Amino acid sequence: MRNKYMAALVTFIIAALTTATWWTLGRDTTRDIDPATGDVTGPYEAPQVIACVVVLVGLVVIGALLLPAWLAVLAVSLPFSAAWTIQASSTDDSGLWAVGAVLVLIGTLVGGAIVAAVTRGLVRNR
Repeated sequence: MRNKYMAALVTFIIAALTTATWWTLGRDTTRDIDPATGDVTGPYEAPQVIACVVVLVGLVVIGALLLPAWLAVLAVSLPFSAAWTIQASSTDDSGLWAVGAVLVLIGTLVGGAIVAAVTRGLVRNR
């Protein structure tokens, strides 16, 4: 993007949509208990995780098409990781939220970098 103000606006919009994605799909804290076995699962269900990943991949793709790839990855990874960390730190007394925060950040950075690289590669080959 040639215009720095437009790039800033697109970055902000992608970051806002990333936060909205976490807000709608990622802030579940409900654990489910199987009445027959007593097994506890959750808080996330497979459809939530799949939907969240699909939306985040889409945001990185759009970002990589409109922005420098590194900026698109950061615009998705940082707000998502921050939102996850804020909730996890407020609901976990064990301190393990910090380990989860690092893993979420690394996962979104690596996953985003792969998606951005594939997107850029496909665009170059066209």
